[in-house]
Amino acid sequence: MADQVFFYRLSRKFVDEQFDVPEEAKEVMYYSLAIGHHLGIVDCLSADLVCPLTGYRDWVAKLPAGSEARRKMEGFLTFGEITVYREHCHMLACAFDRLRQAEGALNEQEQEWTDTFMNQLTALHNDPHMYLMVRSR
Repeated sequence: MADQVFFYRLSRKFVDEQFDVPEEAKEVMYYSLAIGHHLGIVDCLSADLVCPLTGYRDWVAKLPAGSEARRKMEGFLTFGEITVYREHCHMLACAFDRLRQAEGALNEQEQEWTDTFMNQLTALHNDPHMYLMVRSR
């Protein structure tokens, strides 16, 4: 595992048209795009937040033990990558907001990470086609 953790945000999508797609198949592909499936799509991710692995580990450890939010975020430490979808927004936002509001719970750097992550969650909540990836590169 690398020594840095990157929070990537889906920034845009485009159809990979390097292959000649038959006309009948294009109709299915564009319909799939319209209903949210990622057939033939290349996602462009941009890193909005980067933190050191040790800092990430300490930050996530401040979430309540046994909580769904902590389990989700610790998934990175287990699997090397997690995906955050719209359905995770409320649970994660509530957990990190409680941390943010708790007097002295976060150091200045963790407060900045929390603010950035909360902004990512807000953007994700407002755009159902967006998602976040937390990974080591």
